[in-house]
Amino acid sequence: MQLSLNSESGLPLIDQIVLGTRTLIDDRVLRPGMRLPPIRNFAETHGISRFTVVEAYDRLVALGYLQSRRGAGFFVAARQEAALPASRCCEAERAFDNAGVLYQSLDDTSDRLKVGAGWLPYEWLDEEGVRRNIRALSRRADTRVVAYGTPRGYRPLRDQLQIRLGDFGIAADPSQIVLTQGATHALDIISRYLVKPGECVFVDDPGYWNLFSVLRLQGINLIGVPRTADGPDPDALEALLAHHRPKAFFTHSVLHNPTACSLTPASAFRILQLAEKHDFLIVEDDTYADFHPGNATRLAQLDQLHRVIYVGSFSKTLSGCLRVGFIACEMELAAKLTDVKIITCVATSEFAERLVYLMLTEGHYRKFIERVHNRLAGATERTLRLLEKCGLEPYAEPAGGMFVWAEAPGLGDSAQLATQAARTGIMLAPGNIFRPQMQPSPWLRFNVAYSLDPQLERFLGNALR
Repeated sequence: MQLSLNSESGLPLIDQIVLGTRTLIDDRVLRPGMRLPPIRNFAETHGISRFTVVEAYDRLVALGYLQSRRGAGFFVAARQEAALPASRCCEAERAFDNAGVLYQSLDDTSDRLKVGAGWLPYEWLDEEGVRRNIRALSRRADTRVVAYGTPRGYRPLRDQLQIRLGDFGIAADPSQIVLTQGATHALDIISRYLVKPGECVFVDDPGYWNLFSVLRLQGINLIGVPRTADGPDPDALEALLAHHRPKAFFTHSVLHNPTACSLTPASAFRILQLAEKHDFLIVEDDTYADFHPGNATRLAQLDQLHRVIYVGSFSKTLSGCLRVGFIACEMELAAKLTDVKIITCVATSEFAERLVYLMLTEGHYRKFIERVHNRLAGATERTLRLLEKCGLEPYAEPAGGMFVWAEAPGLGDSAQLATQAARTGIMLAPGNIFRPQMQPSPWLRFNVAYSLDPQLERFLGNALR
């Protein structure tokens, strides 16, 4: 592959390589599966630094043009255009006439050990990368820093999300994607539109406790579907459907919060069959998608957004301050949810969305996530040993992510243990907050990134002796 590079050009060499390679791929001069020149050979041929080639190749991977295969090199990726659903004009109906744990997690006025937190420690994140890109973005003349955002959100980021969803096997046109202020905002928008006060929805049991609070706040009845290591129990789901007609089922498929287990293909097919038979929608929360180190089963992949509404976020991997999430769904529904978004918050931050786009496409995000995977794997292994040493029994060995779900044998209600821990400056996440009706539970969720402090081992050793 020979590109014409000009070191005297005003366009940086990295951008020239990216643009030239994209053109060759778009013109089908380079076809899917073809191997690009090794980094060393490319650098020597064009008389440039190997670091320049690495940066360019990484950007092309991030943009979906190349695939990186460990030990083999870089190859042209297969790029498939998502089928554009038929355009249908529609308007939304306009007549829209456990906080304590979250508070402790957000409180930065004490030195509390936040073992029950739902996110990584700030020092684990790429703060310098965020600062660097803020500086770069603020210097650009086309960056709008005083204007409202657009209804569905920054279009280039939605284009990038189309590529990322395609990597998961989910075909979504940018018009099917609505940007939000994080996943919680996305779930709030969806529940506001789909469900009226007094109606019921199904949720995971155990499941995402803050979602339960959002739904209760709207007067929605929660019906828990028992969760197994393979995902929601299809037999229990079918039995519940004999007595209830839910408007939707809110569930996690990948690295479920709090058990850290992921959905299996067999369970996924059963759940989708039941959704079709009983005519309810599925809201699939995939907040922890990038923490999974390998391939995973997603309902949206099997369903292709026909009956599944897919929710994602970058708050856990990039920055909680940015609050950028998204909804992907069928086009008509996306238009209705956009109306709800406009009514409830006017617009999301275009600056934050531009910043996320820049960080996803500059080429460093993939490497950062790989480092986080390795760090979490080590922390998980050490946390499992600590918990077993203290007499707790893990539900399952996680395949990734930041959580371990563990049981304290003989302890009927772990809330008592959490209260005791709070007196010593340790914040635990007791199992009852992950139950739809806050039923007592002997389980606790441990965040492995916070669980290696000797203070936790001393407390558990004394409390559970």
